Amino acid sequence: MTPPLEVTESTAAAPPEVTLAGMSKKAIQGRSLSQIAWLRLKRDKVAIAGAFVIIALILAAIAALVLDRVFNVIGPNDFHQDLIDTEGGTLAPKGTFGGMSLEHPLGIEPVNGRDLLARIFAGSWISLLIAFLATVLSVLIGTVMGVMAGFFGGWIDTIISRSMDVFLAFPLLVFAMALVGVMPDTVFGLGSETVRIGMLTFIIGFFNWPYIGRIVRGQTLSLREREFVDAARSLGARGPYILFRELLPNLVAPILVYATLLIPTNILFESALSFLGVGINAPTATWGGMLSEASRFYTMPHFMLWPGLAIFVTVLAFNLFGDGLRDALDPRAR
Repeated sequence: MTPPLEVTESTAAAPPEVTLAGMSKKAIQGRSLSQIAWLRLKRDKVAIAGAFVIIALILAAIAALVLDRVFNVIGPNDFHQDLIDTEGGTLAPKGTFGGMSLEHPLGIEPVNGRDLLARIFAGSWISLLIAFLATVLSVLIGTVMGVMAGFFGGWIDTIISRSMDVFLAFPLLVFAMALVGVMPDTVFGLGSETVRIGMLTFIIGFFNWPYIGRIVRGQTLSLREREFVDAARSLGARGPYILFRELLPNLVAPILVYATLLIPTNILFESALSFLGVGINAPTATWGGMLSEASRFYTMPHFMLWPGLAIFVTVLAFNLFGDGLRDALDPRAR
């Protein structure tokens, strides 16, 4: 049995530095909410993998834009007729697996022989650009409308909520096909590609804001009854101060999470419009446009495989990262 510690006059009068000898002298530091969320996110290996894929896709899209439009070294529209079998009558690529070779790793298109890797690489920036811009537009409109409806209530909430119902019931795909189909090739001196990118961004972003607007409205209804809002009111704070200093900082997390989940939806919608022939005009490469062209050659599945796989990987990466970000910012969602 260990004998009891004998407290002598020297030990009783010893300063705290002596009695705490051997213990770490590093002060305990608190962690902010962002630091705690980052620690949770780092532990989610799947979300981190999705984030790395997203970063790689963004860098590839920027590189494709610069190499294709500035230096013109990709050549997504270059024809390779010498690699097409014209004797068999099918106009299929020579060789196996769609003409895959060291020069053309993913093969070439039937009939014209355009390189599939170059077209997927060159078309990445258009799909991602439209998805990002449309998401920003949806988030801005949805956040403003949702905060106004949830905070002010009354007739303002009624008007905005009924507007959301109208937009949600609107046949967006049919309207987009009709509107994009009648757009002229040039507007105010802008080229056809710029006009189509702007129109697709507006249609996808403007008509999708009710989804995030409803989420922001519900969060605002919950936050406006919290104690910190009542405390701000008791101190004489007015509406603008409460909105920008109390409510919006607490809405950043759900808005950010939903934005990461909205981007893949917009990518799929842009691809669907391009697949239906009302997206970016040919011969500009887009993933949806490549799928539309591949649908005519159903006997050559490789032609449809690569653009479909590019869309699948992009959407999956954003969804995995969005799920991990949601769990990191809101651990109660686990």
